[in-house]
Amino acid sequence: MINKIVMTMASLRLLSGTLEICAAMLMLRWNQIDKALVVNSSLALVGPLVLITTTTIGLIGISDKLSAAKMVWITVGVTCLLIGILKK
Repeated sequence: MINKIVMTMASLRLLSGTLEICAAMLMLRWNQIDKALVVNSSLALVGPLVLITTTTIGLIGISDKLSAAKMVWITVGVTCLLIGILKK
């Protein structure tokens, strides 16, 4: 039997991947640079949101197995990742 938390995380990633494929198909269909940039910019918002959501769900799932110090280090690490991804 598949763990509910793992299933939720995997489902979010499948949804994100499906959105990526649909966006690529839209870009090809419209065949215009300005519209492709709009679609691409929209995806730039989805990626970090999926990262935050799946990480949060995973951390909730293992929170009873981690000490408070480890949770802080994980939170700091994810924050650094997001700063690196979103910083322009």
